[in-house]
Amino acid sequence: MQQQRKPSQKSLRSLDYLNVFLADVRDGVGPYLSIYLKASANWNPAQIGMAMSASAIATVIAQTPAGALVDRLRQKRMLIVLAAVFVSIGCIAMGLFPNLPVVIGSQIMIGIAAAIFPPAITAITLGLVGHERLDRRIGRNETFNHTGNLLAATLAGLVGYFIARKAIFFLVAAMAVGSIISVRMIREREIDHELARGDAEEGEEGQEEDNEKHQQRNEGILQLLSDHKILFFTIAVVLFHFANAAMLPLVGQELAQGKGTSDTVYMSACIIVAQLVMIPVSNLAGRFAHTARKPIFLLGFAVLPIRGVLYTLSDNPYFLVSVQILDGIAGGIFGVLSVLMVADLTKGTGRFNVTQGMLNTAIGVGAGLSNVLAGFVVKSAGYNVGFLILAAIAVVALAVFWFYVPETKTGVNRNASPQNNLAKS
Repeated sequence: MQQQRKPSQKSLRSLDYLNVFLADVRDGVGPYLSIYLKASANWNPAQIGMAMSASAIATVIAQTPAGALVDRLRQKRMLIVLAAVFVSIGCIAMGLFPNLPVVIGSQIMIGIAAAIFPPAITAITLGLVGHERLDRRIGRNETFNHTGNLLAATLAGLVGYFIARKAIFFLVAAMAVGSIISVRMIREREIDHELARGDAEEGEEGQEEDNEKHQQRNEGILQLLSDHKILFFTIAVVLFHFANAAMLPLVGQELAQGKGTSDTVYMSACIIVAQLVMIPVSNLAGRFAHTARKPIFLLGFAVLPIRGVLYTLSDNPYFLVSVQILDGIAGGIFGVLSVLMVADLTKGTGRFNVTQGMLNTAIGVGAGLSNVLAGFVVKSAGYNVGFLILAAIAVVALAVFWFYVPETKTGVNRNASPQNNLAKS
């Protein structure tokens, strides 16, 4: 019989605050860095590209080791504290000394920290609430995360406009301090560290397994890679991001054609619309996922090819911004369901966080290739062909997920068709 975990309200509220503060801290100053380096430090595009790439490359390289570290160590709160300190130091250094070595070094620090935050937060969440309540709690985490993104974007805009662009760096550093305070308020004794790494909950299956079975559950990463369910899930998710990553940048490029300075306004509107939609969608996804995972995730996969096709119908900026509603639906579902399905697939293995790390590494590679492919296609054949090719890749991702990834929620008929499962949910 599975034991119901009951963490204190103080720990759960602190987890809410942590997700709000880390919404902007995860990626440092993000897109504001390129604006600052161009407008205030007079960097050329090649140097800006190097600086922006340094963080992304560091994150991709660090994700799998970061997941393994979170699985191995019990000091998960301290990992978040150290990562937040890295981000704070990096942002302050870039704001005070905007030269190439300092910016590249700071971006690498921020990239490594960005790889630590997601698995550490998810592990703490799982260790606090357990598998049974993970769906709603992850939905709540994502809701507060998207709320934090909106708050941070608003504050960054106000600070950059009324004070100085450089002040945005110190704003992110201040939010990093807020995240440190929040994570320290989560009670350590309430985190089950064995459960946090994906082991079975006490009383659920541990008493029924002998020592040999328990040892087999905790074997190495290669055993996970041989699991066909995890393999096909990874393929589907990587194809999803391969199709998705380049769509918004292409929209931005299309908006910039002959639109003057209003292109930045429209791009901000695209981001805000998507984030506003993600807030309620994340919450609802966490609630409905308690019944079944696959039908909800199928909806997220299905809206992506539709979005790609819609972008070819008009270049009107209001139309392009409105299509971002679909991005908000897909993003809100993905942020919740990807974590839940990985938790289901790795339950009892003790490899929950390292699997997340491997998946995120693959996603990072796929997203990078997406932008490369889209750039070549648009250059030779135009934006509409680029969007249609990305939509076609999204259809392949949908097919792989539909036909090869089973329902992972315990108690749901895994042999049933997606339509039947959807009806049941």
